Amino acid sequence: MPMLLLVDGSSYLYRAFHALPDLRNKAGEPTGAIYGVLNMLRRLESDYKAEGVTYKAVVFDAKGKTFRDDWYPEYKAQRPPMPTDLVAQIEPLHAAIKASGWPLLMEEGVEADDVIGTLARQAEAAGMDVVISTGDKDLTQLVSPRVRWVNTMSNEVLDEAGVTAKFGVEPGRIVDYLALIGDTVDNVPGVAKVGPKTALKWLEQYGTLDNIMANAEAIGGVVGNNLRQALDFLPLGKKLVTVVCDLPLPETPASLAPRPLDKAALEEIFSRYEFKTWLRELQGEGAAAGDAEAAGDAPAGAHRQHYETILTWEAFERWLAKIQAAPLVALDTETTSLDPLSARIVGISFALTPGEAAYIPVAHNYPGAPDQLPREQVLARLKPWLEASNHAKLGQNLKYDQHVFANHDIALKGIVHDTLLQSYVLESDKGHDLEQLARRHLGLETIPYTALCGKGANQIGFDQVAIDQAAEYSAEDSDLTLRVHQNLFPAIAADAKLNCIYSDIEMPAREVLFAMERHGVLIDSGLLQAQSNELGRKLVELEAKAVEIAGQPFNLNSPKQLAEILFTQLGLPVVKKTPGGAPSTDEEVLSELALDYPLPKALLEYRGLAKLKSTYTDKLPRMVNPHTGRVHTSFSQAVAVTGRLASSDPNLQNIPVRTAEGRRIRAAFIAPPGCKIVSADYSQIELRIMAHLSGDHGLLDAFAKGEDVHRATAAEIFGIMPLEVTAEQRRYAKTINFGLIYGMSAFGLARSLEIERSAAQTYIERYFARYPGVARYMEETRELAKRQGYVETVFGRRLWLPDIRASQAGRRQGAERAAINAPMQGTAADIVKLAMTATARWLADSSLQSSLVLQVHDELVLEVPEGELARVRAELPAIMGQVAKLAVPLVVDVGVGNNWDEAH
Repeated sequence: MPMLLLVDGSSYLYRAFHALPDLRNKAGEPTGAIYGVLNMLRRLESDYKAEGVTYKAVVFDAKGKTFRDDWYPEYKAQRPPMPTDLVAQIEPLHAAIKASGWPLLMEEGVEADDVIGTLARQAEAAGMDVVISTGDKDLTQLVSPRVRWVNTMSNEVLDEAGVTAKFGVEPGRIVDYLALIGDTVDNVPGVAKVGPKTALKWLEQYGTLDNIMANAEAIGGVVGNNLRQALDFLPLGKKLVTVVCDLPLPETPASLAPRPLDKAALEEIFSRYEFKTWLRELQGEGAAAGDAEAAGDAPAGAHRQHYETILTWEAFERWLAKIQAAPLVALDTETTSLDPLSARIVGISFALTPGEAAYIPVAHNYPGAPDQLPREQVLARLKPWLEASNHAKLGQNLKYDQHVFANHDIALKGIVHDTLLQSYVLESDKGHDLEQLARRHLGLETIPYTALCGKGANQIGFDQVAIDQAAEYSAEDSDLTLRVHQNLFPAIAADAKLNCIYSDIEMPAREVLFAMERHGVLIDSGLLQAQSNELGRKLVELEAKAVEIAGQPFNLNSPKQLAEILFTQLGLPVVKKTPGGAPSTDEEVLSELALDYPLPKALLEYRGLAKLKSTYTDKLPRMVNPHTGRVHTSFSQAVAVTGRLASSDPNLQNIPVRTAEGRRIRAAFIAPPGCKIVSADYSQIELRIMAHLSGDHGLLDAFAKGEDVHRATAAEIFGIMPLEVTAEQRRYAKTINFGLIYGMSAFGLARSLEIERSAAQTYIERYFARYPGVARYMEETRELAKRQGYVETVFGRRLWLPDIRASQAGRRQGAERAAINAPMQGTAADIVKLAMTATARWLADSSLQSSLVLQVHDELVLEVPEGELARVRAELPAIMGQVAKLAVPLVVDVGVGNNWDEAH
């Protein structure tokens, strides 16, 4: 069956120019567009060689106006002029295309699309198969039983069913669809506010654009009004996006047979523009077509490789044998996204020994990309090794890569080391990304991501990065990860306590966190929407109240206007100033002023509610994953110096629970049908750790007897019997208990309790008189921190304090307060991580369907089927309580509810 291959040269040209780096020859002439288009043509021919291409042509837009400009003067009017570097490449590109044997067509007064459409219909009528290669979606209207649409950028091939699946309408109705949504590239407006979803709904209901127009009066809402306003233009809009298929062309499909290769002309072009591999190939010396990158001879300006790039099955099998035999393999993935639940693999790299690494590109799709091994076949061959627990793997933040593989239905196993966590265990106060680790421990600089992909609005996806550059970048990552591991792990292995933190706490917790992130948590979006509306009303009321107090309108979100109101108009005292010398209006300042003045108090309440609204009630519903119907937070292990987990996208650690509004947000975290939310919370864990660390007899005795420790403290401070303690006295004692372990001063305690500083100092003195072990522990810990620069948790985690010897008093005192609290907070973090791991192991070993879904501070949150509820409530406290042996018992409070708030 004869085949006609039609290439949209104008589409190729712009995509090649914008996708490739600024490649130039030694003379400084731009070469990227020439190279990209020629390589795309070579690849296209290779792809369809087996189908027997009989005729072919590359079609470009000619200079000047077309008939569409006469129909609609604004047609394509917004397009910027062609960049000069692109203009300079057109003439030599045309020459190279002709010399390569391709017929090249340009018809004045018409567009390339119309030439392609006319030739496609003529070929179809003559019994030929047609392939149209382009990135222009408008040309999908030409798809038919004999015509296919191919996007070489994405390797996408669309037949009639493919067009319907992609756009929601069959090829015959593409023009109706385009007329409704408009075409911003060609400046065809469409119907205002009508996107693909609305257009498809209308076409499904009414069938055609004509019928939609005929029923315009029946369509309500804003879009219905917009449709009625567009009725006069829509027929012209449809005409503008319709490809003309009956032009009187001088060419016919039968006249487009391939031309003889002009070897002399090609040699001249390849020499001038320094396409060295193609020149050697032309002269019978080089690699096969499409292997320019593999041979290391990409055009001038492309990055040279230092590692192996795997482009053949022979090379793949050789490397597969290597990694199967290696005792430890460093692994890295390059992906389409930083979102772990949506990212797809673009390439994979491995390192076996320092300097020995390889990269397998599987989904690079820029113009001119060489042939790559198919992603699904590569992953299928790698899957047994990737899922084998006995094949040891190493990586930098492998939790992310584990998600990426899971997106491809691969359960990554055998993860034995992670350099991110190694650095965190050894040097918690420093940065832990690979760039910092390589510089700090190897004295090496890495290739920055931005050098490949750019920054900001112009940043490209990794699948657009040239393979030779990607190979060096990714293989370097695996190589340096291996080298960093060889540098860091011996120091961990040599210290029993650090090895315990790494091997028994952090690495097992990493696996549990992966499962929790993957599972996600269910939310009630409707409840959040209702709360968002209510918060909006309260914010309006608070704004009115603040304006009334101020005596004049002002922008509550403007620090400049707020400072003017507070310190100039109302004359409030200036607490501190910004680095620029202006009076500060930050939260600390407002909190202090709010003790005595009503406006700062109203402003604090306004800011708190505004943050709740923007961070949670507005944002959480938008973060529901469309595939799982759940919110998936990301837990970071290597952030807080104390070992506590951090939560992001969304941050679920900082939902306030002391206000009714904050608790209502927790009420939106719900159990699925047939399940309950279970909250398991360590009771007063940091006070219990303080009792253990200090060895204070009074605290130890209170916890051993199961007393209310705050009531016991109040009795000691106020010199009364426990039964005589009032609620107010207990509140004072609770503030003192928790305040002092955070290093709170008499001034801070006075402010918290709203009492005189002298009274606060008296309470602190009485506290230490009753609990001398606590006072002794605090003093000894300060001295130890100064001597060694760090303190430790009960398990041996090192909590580094860089400012402990600082000459500046404020920084030094802050480090001293941290030194007192860090062992308690860090030990609590260690215990919670151990509890997570123990709980996950118990659930798995017991074949229970219950799942851990969240970890927040000292609390684990689970989804529990109702049939497992009794067992979880009965056994979970003991499992969590036995993960550590302290001088006082660990007590776990378990609550149950339909949502997270009810479970407290």
